[in-house]
Amino acid sequence: MIEVRDLKKSFGSHRVLDGVNLKIEKGESVVIIGASGGGKSVLLKHLIGLTQPDEGDVLIEGQNIAHMNERDLIRVRTKFGMLFQMAALFDSMTVAENISFPLRREKKLTEREITERVSDILEMVDLPGTENKKPAELSGGMRKRVGLARAIVYRPEIVLYDEPTTGLDPIVSDSIDQLMVKVVEKLKVTSIVVTHDMRSARRVAKRILMLHEGKIHVSGTPDEIFSSKDPIVHNFVNGISEEKEHNF
Repeated sequence: MIEVRDLKKSFGSHRVLDGVNLKIEKGESVVIIGASGGGKSVLLKHLIGLTQPDEGDVLIEGQNIAHMNERDLIRVRTKFGMLFQMAALFDSMTVAENISFPLRREKKLTEREITERVSDILEMVDLPGTENKKPAELSGGMRKRVGLARAIVYRPEIVLYDEPTTGLDPIVSDSIDQLMVKVVEKLKVTSIVVTHDMRSARRVAKRILMLHEGKIHVSGTPDEIFSSKDPIVHNFVNGISEEKEHNF
């Protein structure tokens, strides 16, 4: 479903992506890990066409979006839903208005159909009856759920998550992880998650990719990654700094 070939991206003199190659199959649940500032979110933005590469290709179901014009990109983006790090809700809108925003923009459904779709999706994310609340009335975990509801309300084929458990306590993080797994199972979507949360990575991934020094350093199942003897992988997933390793 998704293929990235020799993707390179620099900002000024800083090379962030230095030849990324990856393939993600339809229905896969993939987690991308790596150091802060290592290019994970930049890679995610390339997949949806928000950033154009300096070199390389990004293929979505065979279509190369790397240098596609905005009109064609809009059509490709209908395949995607995205949950941003801080949920990115509109504070002035109710929960129902936030979730229905992409549906109203498309203008394909009646008001009754929109209301029913919003109600159904709120049931799925375990927030029934919150249609008229404002984001300020919700906890951090509830806002993430509303953000996810908006991302999946128009039934995309691919859902991208940018640090979905950042700022949440472990119990709420676990509930968000369970919800991501539920979305994959119920909607049969392809799921791509960028995270620093190793517990979350282990819970939601069928496959983990590690981005290191601008390239995919390793790819494997959670068990393979968490039992890896590769010092770069081992130190990262276990939170061991080089200083600690050398007793400095």
